[in-house]
Amino acid sequence: MSESGYVHKQAHKVIIDNDQLSVKFCFKHELLEAKQTSLVLIQRGSENVIEGSIKQIDINEDFGIYESAISLTENKEELIKTSTWDLYLLVKDEDTETETDTETDTEKKFRIKSNKAALELNYYMFAEAGTMFYAYTTNKGNVSFRTVQQRIIANIEEAHLTNGSLVHISGYGFNPQSQQAPVEKRLIITNNINEEVFNISLEDNKRSDLQEMYGGNNHNYETIGFEGKIDLSQYLFQSEAIFYRLYLELSYEENGEIVKVLSPRLKFISFNPKYKRQKSIISTVYGKKRVLLKSTAKNNYLSLKVADYNAKQELKSRIKGKLVRIKRSRKAKKLFKLAFKMLGMLPASKKTVIFESFLGKQYSDSPRAIYEYLKENHPEYKLYWSVDKRFIQNFENRGINITPRFSVKWLFRMARAQYWVSNSRLPLWIPKPKNTTYLQTWHGTPLKRLAADMDEVHMPGTNTKKYKRNFLKEASNWDYLVSPNAYSSEIFARAFDFDRKMIESGYPRNDALINDNHVDNITAIKEKFALPLDKKIILYAPTWRDDQFYGKGKYKFDLELKLDQLKEELGDDYIVILRMHYLVAENLDLTPYVGFAYDFSNYEDIRELYLISDLLITDYSSVFFDYGNLRRPMIFYVYDIDTYRDKLRGFYFDFEQKAPGPLAKTTDEVIAYIRQAEKEPLNEQFEEFYNTFCYLEDGEASKRVVEEVFLK
Repeated sequence: MSESGYVHKQAHKVIIDNDQLSVKFCFKHELLEAKQTSLVLIQRGSENVIEGSIKQIDINEDFGIYESAISLTENKEELIKTSTWDLYLLVKDEDTETETDTETDTEKKFRIKSNKAALELNYYMFAEAGTMFYAYTTNKGNVSFRTVQQRIIANIEEAHLTNGSLVHISGYGFNPQSQQAPVEKRLIITNNINEEVFNISLEDNKRSDLQEMYGGNNHNYETIGFEGKIDLSQYLFQSEAIFYRLYLELSYEENGEIVKVLSPRLKFISFNPKYKRQKSIISTVYGKKRVLLKSTAKNNYLSLKVADYNAKQELKSRIKGKLVRIKRSRKAKKLFKLAFKMLGMLPASKKTVIFESFLGKQYSDSPRAIYEYLKENHPEYKLYWSVDKRFIQNFENRGINITPRFSVKWLFRMARAQYWVSNSRLPLWIPKPKNTTYLQTWHGTPLKRLAADMDEVHMPGTNTKKYKRNFLKEASNWDYLVSPNAYSSEIFARAFDFDRKMIESGYPRNDALINDNHVDNITAIKEKFALPLDKKIILYAPTWRDDQFYGKGKYKFDLELKLDQLKEELGDDYIVILRMHYLVAENLDLTPYVGFAYDFSNYEDIRELYLISDLLITDYSSVFFDYGNLRRPMIFYVYDIDTYRDKLRGFYFDFEQKAPGPLAKTTDEVIAYIRQAEKEPLNEQFEEFYNTFCYLEDGEASKRVVEEVFLK
């Protein structure tokens, strides 16, 4: 920081006034001389950019204060939708831009740091859409903006845990939809083990500082402050560890009635490391209790944890925590990668095979089929599974040699294995040893555009250019790629830029659909799952939507199919099995549909679900290519086909004309097509579909792949 208080690359002030976003920021002016500059908002997961011009408003010997303004209404079409926007300064040399080349190697982007102020108080309401656009400070201390559904804005700024049993908190909270001050503010406290809810009255805390900084004529922020005390003595009786979550409830008087609104879970936005993690030991009649107050690592939520205190266990936990931090450090990762590279230079461990399915989460798909064929027919091979520790229960009691992913044992086995077999991309940092053969089975016949064929990428944590670059770089490591048919071979070669050995064999995972498709086996599976034997089974297996996500690797899915209507009209004759895509993060609540709807989202291998199902409902998922081998009816529930086809991924063929089953956009239509399928199971397009996509599936695909890769 300079003597004048200027800080390089930091926001001096962020203000949203009416429909205008204004940002004042500091930058070393010598770095901007003879440069073209603009302040830009870049939407996460896309290449959408909103740009604002810059002017200098102050300067000293080293630093300048610059200002930029962006109209929110002029950019309403982009900003009105739920999304996240990051703030950058874009800098490029004036003489590098040409009519045909607007992006050069001299273009640089700089993140603008937050000044740690209460940025959330800057917001703009898109009333017609029910959304609000507001500023916030990221976990890394940068300025970003979110558009979310209208809600309370609330945060805890200070939280102090005393040596006794009191937590002192203070913060702010207000409802942007209400111009009046709340009648009452209360703290709502829930926990992770039962439905008990505590609530605590809060006192008003006048916030003239916030009014002066953000209020002006538009907002009254003097009344939004609160402070209060949490007496922990009422939380110390549980015998098991318990986490408490905090929310703010505001009460308003409207038309003579009290209306209450609840905030999202409260975040702890203190930027003083001293208060990020506090603990105390309290003696009670139940023994010693350890109280931990902290902000969660990912989202900065304020968390209170109460658990029994054991000095020896405490020491072990501290040591374990330090080891984990060391293991996750940048230096440790570099050493791990270096060790992998060095071990990979050694001769391969002959006939050693490492299998992985869906990033180590499942014992499933074509890697499973190839593993089982090798185990049964070629016992001379040493077979291991790379397993994500969080999903190790999916592999237990199967007689499988498990290697925890990224462990030291995994490092030695993975780096020395003669073969890798995977159905999805491996992390980009893993260097493929020169003596290792990498068999990529992939995980579906493509309907949606893949990799290099995608026009736009809407996934969190990446953009189109970065996604394609990283995908093709990893694909360049593949020595063999399994293809289920000639149609897929052509697409895979282009979309993955793959020029090595394509094995056009059919999918190994589909061998079971041919070999195990008989009454005794189907009945045994139903009995294993405790499903009724006297009812037909509908399998609902939709895909994920790239643009519906909470964060990187965490996707959401709104269940548009109306289960209550299905149950009412079909419940006497059918049950429904739900199988959501593995990237979907949410847990379904099927309590109202007990005995009718069953959640099999976490069941690792879908092939048994295919076998027991009499009918498939899907959308754009590749599951219908596999299910087609059973020659059973399929219905395509495509309520959002216009958006999905035109915006998100695009299709490789005319899906609407050539789908091997009817397309439905409402639950009513789904029910009508189910009744129709009872009379006419297959539509007129089915035979053409079967002959194009399923002609290689004869139950021998695993054998063909093994003979090509392992035995040739």
